[in-house]
Amino acid sequence: MKERKGGPGISAEALRSLDAPVSFWKGIPFGLQHVMAMFVANLAPIFIVANAARMTPEQSAAVIQAGLLVAGLGTCLQLYGAWMIGSRLPMVTGISFTYVAAATAICADRGYGAVVGAVMVGGLLELVLGLTAKYWRRFVPPIVSAIVVTSIGFSLLSVGATSFGGGDASSPEFGSWKNLTLGLVSLVACLAFQLLMKGTAKQLSVLFGLIVGYVAAICMGMVDFSGFRHLSVVSVPQFMPFRPEFDWGAIISIGLLYVVSSVEVLGDTAALAKVGLDRQPTERETAGAIAGDGLISSVSGLFGCLPLTSFAQNIGLVAMTKVVNRKVILSGGVILVLASFVPAVAEVFNSLPQAVLGGCTIMMFGNIILSGFQMISEAGYSQRNITIAALSLTVGIGFTQVNHIFVHFPPLFQQIFASNCIAVAFVVAIVLNLVLPGEERFLAAANTSSGDGHDNGSGND
Repeated sequence: MKERKGGPGISAEALRSLDAPVSFWKGIPFGLQHVMAMFVANLAPIFIVANAARMTPEQSAAVIQAGLLVAGLGTCLQLYGAWMIGSRLPMVTGISFTYVAAATAICADRGYGAVVGAVMVGGLLELVLGLTAKYWRRFVPPIVSAIVVTSIGFSLLSVGATSFGGGDASSPEFGSWKNLTLGLVSLVACLAFQLLMKGTAKQLSVLFGLIVGYVAAICMGMVDFSGFRHLSVVSVPQFMPFRPEFDWGAIISIGLLYVVSSVEVLGDTAALAKVGLDRQPTERETAGAIAGDGLISSVSGLFGCLPLTSFAQNIGLVAMTKVVNRKVILSGGVILVLASFVPAVAEVFNSLPQAVLGGCTIMMFGNIILSGFQMISEAGYSQRNITIAALSLTVGIGFTQVNHIFVHFPPLFQQIFASNCIAVAFVVAIVLNLVLPGEERFLAAANTSSGDGHDNGSGND
């Protein structure tokens, strides 16, 4: 009987086995597919925050280089682990969108150094959360995780819209027909590619939109090529390119988001184990995944970059292809590390107009909201869950849109919560989950109300 092939010289059974022996070189095409699926989403948060921090082109390129390096290192750590750190699952890590809104707010108020300091300290917090996950995970039910994901999506909508308009709201060119046209062209290209392509190729729709948008921007004279003039062929990523500042407000604000990210990882690990291995994750795998994200995020701070997390789009790729072999995905991590030593990769993204990025990411942000809605549905529409979700999202999103409501609160409280709907929604959801009675009490209240109606001659049985 002939062995089924999953690619050039690799059996399908080997690709679908976590530890089957596979040649590193033969696994590269499958690893490259994972890199292509997450490449743009990995760098997009850096690009947005660098623009908000008003970095020079050189600084921005250095952070993008670092983003590639830590994403590759984080992927390798998650794949094989060290001690209790790392999930040892086919997990791909990248720069997280969770922190973008808070990081841009901190940049405006305290500068990028405060972001770097908070990333380093917060990563150690998530490391501890991972190592102690078995003690606290029962306090975070699925409805709280769903609210967190939903609020992350809503918090990013204004970020996407700002990029779509040109990136800098104070610029006279913001919202110009050139920027809006460029954003629209990129968005339409993404949609067309996703609608017309089949299978795993759909995962590359954002990359296609960026390429089309970039070419259109060149034709419109909106790309600055000056950064390519004195570019070296190879460059080592810079260690500590920014001086970290340890501001308590920034640390607490980012720290809360690390707690939120830990909750996200619980769901990501469960989803990955289910779609890739058809089982539930072990306690060790879940704890290791959270600890791994924390450690690599602290390392990311040392290189002046943002926190990392497991990437949902790569979990989707595993669901479609069933490729879970760790050696195969390791080749993708190695490719990311090697790309970090090639400055031209960073400079291409550095020269990308914000409107192109906005056109490609605005749909991605909307998908995050829809993922949150799906998670709420999976958690169940019990009366208790509806109450928690409705109140958490109302307070989290509504109060931060009218943040003057916090004017009489202490300055530190305002810095942490006034513009951070994710943190507010998360805290409200946790508190409600702890204080609200069980579903039985809600049902009993509903039955009592129904009984009162019957006593009043409602005519209902």
